[in-house]
Amino acid sequence: MNKLAALRLYFHHADKVEHDKFWHRLTRPSLASHIMKSAHGRGIEQVLVHRVHGGYLSGGRPILRHVDHVHPHLPHCIELIDVESKLRAFWDDHAHQLKNVRALFLPCEGALAPPS
Repeated sequence: MNKLAALRLYFHHADKVEHDKFWHRLTRPSLASHIMKSAHGRGIEQVLVHRVHGGYLSGGRPILRHVDHVHPHLPHCIELIDVESKLRAFWDDHAHQLKNVRALFLPCEGALAPPS
């Protein structure tokens, strides 16, 4: 039986998708948008895009979100939740687009059922 897990992906706000399709060469979608749409297409149970108000990634400097402008190096965090095998398959299939992404696999101890 596969256990529930979370895959958290950390990258810069301005990161774009690598050129692997013709339309990506023209439109250059954001990495966050691409990950969310790809996960939905693959049937990943839950995807959350966390709004980051400040922080830094490895080797960077601390950055705070400004009301008028989002700094391109502000960190982004996307969390995918599903069974571990499905998340690992997603990671493997998208590895070429996620070269500069830091990923954390977090196994879940147990999911609580909603109260009846």
